[in-house]
Amino acid sequence: MSEKPLTPADYRTNVHNNWCPGCGDFGIVAAIQKSLLEMQVRPENALLVSGIGCSGKTPHYIGTYGMHTIHGRSLPIATGAKIANHELTVIDVSGDGDGLAIGAGHFVNFGRKNSDILYMIYNNGVYALTKGQASPTMDKGMKTKSMEEPSIKEPINPASMAIQCGYTFVARAYSYDINHLSSLIKQGVQHRGSAFIEIMQACPTYNDVKTKEYFTPILYDLQKEGYDAVVKNPSDANEVREKKLAAITKSWETGAKYPIGVFLKVDFQTYEDYLKEKMPMMKEKPLVKHDISGIKITHLMEELTF
Repeated sequence: MSEKPLTPADYRTNVHNNWCPGCGDFGIVAAIQKSLLEMQVRPENALLVSGIGCSGKTPHYIGTYGMHTIHGRSLPIATGAKIANHELTVIDVSGDGDGLAIGAGHFVNFGRKNSDILYMIYNNGVYALTKGQASPTMDKGMKTKSMEEPSIKEPINPASMAIQCGYTFVARAYSYDINHLSSLIKQGVQHRGSAFIEIMQACPTYNDVKTKEYFTPILYDLQKEGYDAVVKNPSDANEVREKKLAAITKSWETGAKYPIGVFLKVDFQTYEDYLKEKMPMMKEKPLVKHDISGIKITHLMEELTF
């Protein structure tokens, strides 16, 4: 008997949402729920992982498996879950502070690994949960209402950084455009490899500079403008390099035109493909589905006991 089609209610929870009114996080949750519904990913086959900050609450509001983890360390935990059960749809979410400050090292190395996980950073330019300090993505010289002095540091460009770190799908979205964001999430989930989406959003409480009114007139869709992000021949190193350079250049466009959409898409062997070659039992079925009841670890525990 076939399973009945899923409905929007299947991806909701009863947890009270206490984000600030007008926060872009609401649109992101709606887009995640919409994309999972349209792909008919069953809640028991999906895992949402998060770190610390406002974005960390996301798994509380989406009716899948969820792990609200520690500061800057969500990616290693998501990677471990994917290795344990490579059939899971794994989405990891964090904020610009969580993912690009204390979590920056994991951000870099996760891209190099090309694990089949979608990683999304909610980018509002401030540490919103701790009263609006400048995050790693805030522009140098920018001063919001929550700051005593302008930011004195050069900003990180998450999309450009992801391209350079080896992510094989890199995109940028806008949290208030739920349909476009949902379509990018679906592409990121369906992509085989490390997918990254930078999600631009407003913080109505602490960032009074980059508001909805700031973003709305300057955003444009790369794909609607004819930009081709796909590497046609991944084995051609020259083509890959040229596509990456073009994608990085696009990611740095600012001013009157600010791009959203897919910057780069290339197909390489995934980390899970590599593990399957090394571990036949993983190729047979996910590690969590193997019977380990007969395995004795008493001797290991004795060796570790002082």
